Amino acid sequence: MLTYSGIVPAVPTGQRLAPEPSRRAAPLPPSERRRSIITAALPLLVERGANVTSRELAAAAGVSEGTLFKVFGDKDELIRAAVAVAIDPEPFEAAVSAIDREQPFAGRLVAATTLIQRRIVDIWQLISKLDAHRHHEPKHQPLPDSAALTALMASGGDAVDEPPADAARLLRALTLAMTHPLFTPTPRSADDIVHVFLHGVGA
Repeated sequence: MLTYSGIVPAVPTGQRLAPEPSRRAAPLPPSERRRSIITAALPLLVERGANVTSRELAAAAGVSEGTLFKVFGDKDELIRAAVAVAIDPEPFEAAVSAIDREQPFAGRLVAATTLIQRRIVDIWQLISKLDAHRHHEPKHQPLPDSAALTALMASGGDAVDEPPADAARLLRALTLAMTHPLFTPTPRSADDIVHVFLHGVGA
């Protein structure tokens, strides 16, 4: 016979247990609620695009449709917010800045290239699913320089014979051309891309 001595206190015979107080979780602050809904919505948008229903989005976020529409005016507003989060460069910048500077320069470039590839694929998968709803796409504008990637290039010393900002732009452009489905049927590995970046394509 299993006992739980020390876990469940003894109750004198005939005495009834008082009901436990409610343990309902405190509501999230508005900014956290907004972020949690967007985080739950992104995989659904990648899977189904704008055809996903507000009911499905609410269920994925663990909220009611009423709560969903208190946070976002309508489904289109949620989609626009999700796209804005997907293209936000800050998580990418932080990840590049966190690359271990103790490893060899080529290894650092491979780590950075892997992050660039992941970002390219994630954004492409989302935007391609929203292709029929182009008003959700971000307006085309020049891609801003990556401060973290520029700093990484500057740490390479004589290994890079280009100004750091130019080298960072070149690596991103090369990674895009060797990763994006519109440019290549089979994406190349981060190691291959860095090899071409550092050594070119000559024999």
